[in-house]
Amino acid sequence: MKRNIIFSILFTYIFWGCSGSSSSSSSHSDEHKHQHSDHIEAHDHNHDEHEGHDHEAEEHSDEIILKKAEAEAIGLTTKTIRPEKFHGVISCSGTLLAAQGDEITVVSPVAGVVSLAGKHITDGSSVAKGSVLLNVSAEKMATGDPAKRAYIDYETARKTYERAQELVKDQIISRQEYEQIYKDYETVKLAYEAIGGGKSGSAVKAPMGGYLKNIMVKDGDFVEMGQPLMTLSQNKRLQLRAEVPQRYYKELPAVVSANFKTPYDDRVYELSRLNGRLLSYGKGTLAGGAYIPVVFELDNKGEVVPGAYIEVFLLTASIDNAIVVPVSALTEEQGLYFVYLRLDEEGYKKQEVTVGNSDGENVRILSGLHEGDQVVTRGVYQVKLAANSGVIPEGHSHNH
Repeated sequence: MKRNIIFSILFTYIFWGCSGSSSSSSSHSDEHKHQHSDHIEAHDHNHDEHEGHDHEAEEHSDEIILKKAEAEAIGLTTKTIRPEKFHGVISCSGTLLAAQGDEITVVSPVAGVVSLAGKHITDGSSVAKGSVLLNVSAEKMATGDPAKRAYIDYETARKTYERAQELVKDQIISRQEYEQIYKDYETVKLAYEAIGGGKSGSAVKAPMGGYLKNIMVKDGDFVEMGQPLMTLSQNKRLQLRAEVPQRYYKELPAVVSANFKTPYDDRVYELSRLNGRLLSYGKGTLAGGAYIPVVFELDNKGEVVPGAYIEVFLLTASIDNAIVVPVSALTEEQGLYFVYLRLDEEGYKKQEVTVGNSDGENVRILSGLHEGDQVVTRGVYQVKLAANSGVIPEGHSHNH
């Protein structure tokens, strides 16, 4: 009996001891698994945060930051892209010339020595019609002064004619004799007036009012009869003569107007604003050359210099739904063209574009821009400097 009781107690002890050990082991295993799971979850969370950080860095990698205050200080402006009308363009060179009838070359009526009429006879001076420009005298030359001879001949003929008027009334001379005397008088008078109508030297007068240019003589110079002395221009109308390469010959009938730029400023002049009109275009090349002339006429408002070589943009047929930006919006790097897009109040982006024709003021964009894009048109240089700095200020966030 006693043995059975001891056996029962021992059996119970062994059974509960094994159960407790199994339970403790299971509990330890679950705890270990839970800790491991927490570690994996924490690791995954950190990995997600790391991936999110890289994505944000990647998202900002091409963004340029220019503070709002800086943009306002430089007067930064943008243009919202909208399809618009443009036109075909033929780029070439050309020359500005005085319009026909707007310029006269003054020549010497006789051979002799030049004496300018005063200090006001200089390039650019304004003169009135009939005012004396200079005097040409041959007084001290062996042949004598033709002006003096003309004066003597004129005075002799005048007195003879006045006498003949009285004689013909009294029928002392015939009507035929009187008409011959009158004819001789008029002939001498024309010659006298042609060389200035003075007693000494030939006065050269302005045939019209205008501005002096290209004065080719100075005091004391000897000139021959018919030699050019200076040019007198009214400077009201100009001719633009464009020289177009032969390959554009078939496009010339479509030319309607032109813009041009001078070598002494960056301004683009539009013929449409200068009362310009197309006069003609050549049906063949210029003599000995490979260019076809296209001629326009325009008002001269005193802003351009006649005789200047210019860059010409001939405008042809219109193009609908074109993407156009001002030339000032473009930058060039190693043959590639870029613009800067405004993304938000302080964010900008450099955008490569493919360019088409330019009329000097605007340029057509063939690819790289879309409707609604905001392109920087003024302040481009400052945005480029900000891009080169490569710094994105802390705290700036931009959501696309």
